[in-house]
Amino acid sequence: MRGPAEGPPSLQADDWPPCAQKIVGHIEESLRSTAIPQITQALNVLTTTFSHCHDPWTQVLWVQLHPLVAALLQKDPVPAAHSLVDLLLSVARSPALSSSSCGLWETLAQTLSHLSPTQAGLLALGTLKLQDCPQALRAQAFAVLLQPLACVLQATAQGPGPSGLLDSTAADSVTADMLLPSKAACVGLLCQTLAHLELLLPLPQRPCPWPQAPLLGAAVTLLQLCRGSGSPASDAGRQLCALLLGCVRVQRAALDFLGTLSQETGPPELVTQVFAVLLEYLRSPDSSPTVLKKAFQATFRWLLSSPRTPGCSDLDSHTLLFLRELLPVLQKRLCSPCWEVRDSGLEFLTQMTRRWGGQAGFRHALLASEVPRLTEQLLRDPESYVRASAVTAMGQLSSQGLCVPPAGPEHPGSQQKSLLGELLHILSTDSEGFPRRAVMQVFTQWLRDSHADVVGDTEQFVAGVLQVAGQDLDWEVRAQGLELALVFLEQTLGPPRSHCPYAVTPPVAAPTGPLTQALQSLCRVRLFEFAFRALFDCDRPVAQKSCDLLLLLRAKTASSSSLQEPRSSPDVASVEAALQRWRAGDQAQPLGDLEPEVVLAVLRSMDLEGLRGALAESSDHMEKSPQSLLQDMLATVGILGENEADCY
Repeated sequence: MRGPAEGPPSLQADDWPPCAQKIVGHIEESLRSTAIPQITQALNVLTTTFSHCHDPWTQVLWVQLHPLVAALLQKDPVPAAHSLVDLLLSVARSPALSSSSCGLWETLAQTLSHLSPTQAGLLALGTLKLQDCPQALRAQAFAVLLQPLACVLQATAQGPGPSGLLDSTAADSVTADMLLPSKAACVGLLCQTLAHLELLLPLPQRPCPWPQAPLLGAAVTLLQLCRGSGSPASDAGRQLCALLLGCVRVQRAALDFLGTLSQETGPPELVTQVFAVLLEYLRSPDSSPTVLKKAFQATFRWLLSSPRTPGCSDLDSHTLLFLRELLPVLQKRLCSPCWEVRDSGLEFLTQMTRRWGGQAGFRHALLASEVPRLTEQLLRDPESYVRASAVTAMGQLSSQGLCVPPAGPEHPGSQQKSLLGELLHILSTDSEGFPRRAVMQVFTQWLRDSHADVVGDTEQFVAGVLQVAGQDLDWEVRAQGLELALVFLEQTLGPPRSHCPYAVTPPVAAPTGPLTQALQSLCRVRLFEFAFRALFDCDRPVAQKSCDLLLLLRAKTASSSSLQEPRSSPDVASVEAALQRWRAGDQAQPLGDLEPEVVLAVLRSMDLEGLRGALAESSDHMEKSPQSLLQDMLATVGILGENEADCY
């Protein structure tokens, strides 16, 4: 259709190029076929066509083929259902087709009613996302999505109320038959339904009114059935309970969905049930690590949505009561023999402290528990992921003054000082990269927030951290060191100022006196030596970050003419010679003590823009080939010393 013919393709199918007509004829034969692979291929070809081509002739093509596509719905079962759904959605999204004039809405409605609940779910979700979808079709699609949860409520004698999920006539035997015959079918349909509704909730096209209360009830009911704590009154409910008991897949999907529902409000009695079932899962010894992680996540989201007293940012009384029940559970989980559980508990603690660490009710409840002490002990956990999470949690607790109960007047801040020393010890000695990266992130945040221990002697703190980070073998630790150096640079010289080209007055040059003092401070912490060494780092992200930092420094000092030093200075020549050796790979010789004038002269002589351009090129720009990739794979295997044949 996009051949050499002059002008746009004709809208009369008889005038199309002979090759195009043959292709259309072949697709028509395939759609009439009884072989499912042939039907699937034809539907996939059409899906690709309508997805990528929006010329007017595509509407002619759809009108011609639409009867054959609709005829597939008369077969039982509907062949190639997933491919049919993809085709109908691609046609509905095409701007070249007028959905109302080509019978698409009617076909979508028929398809929703002919497909099984499992097959129709994706079509229902896609239909609800369409912009100009008729209201009747939207209602039908939403009913298809809600049917499995309506059947759950009906089977557990919790039928829909005034704003129920469905009319009593719609919660029918078809979906119930899909739920009850086998565990695999039941679990698959419920997980699909929950995932689709979770995707739909934040969208502006979601149905209105949104049945928040019934959906909350359905999510809580599913979680109770999976725990065996539900009380179904019917045979169908008891059968459903037997199928779902201990099902981790449904537990995970229901907890994800429950967390998403926190974006909306709900009746107080249902919200109470939500917190009760979450606490039940957090307490249960039968909850798997992944289920516990999702229970922690859902709990945090519901705590965020808790009502607030007007004019007060603290947690309300009901939430504080829940928190007092929750903290002993968190203590228990921090002592779990399973490292994933300890890790999830620490992440949850970090989230809570970051959000409510400054509020009196939370502080009192946390300090009355053993959680801070247990968190400090986990800094020495045998699992590196847990140590990293403990570092992050302790950093957040320390920022809020929540590490331990207040120290006595004779040793004010002594516990905080010991934490700083312990984190420096982890940065210097931990054998795994994750805890060391976490320490660098904590130190950077402490410097940015003017943490009490950092403000005491900022230069000593920065110098010590940069010295250790510069020797680390993990490139992410070195890159985070540059982030810390950038924060110190901006605090010392001031944040970068972008000069507006339309401003009446030019940018004001910084006074020489304060600038000299600031540069001397940067020299004392050996920031320049750290940045120059990183500039020639073998890991490109580190070198790029260093290049950006030095360019920022050069831009901030460009207006200071009094600090310029002649290019022929012996000190400048010595530093440049040392940098040349560093570039060649010999970084044994340190730069020593540097003067601001020397540093600025070296910066002005370097082609940092050219270096940044070279670093921006991909690492394999010299050779892009399958052979190059295989060589990289074999080199890695050579280090590991095993599985070499697999790479070949």
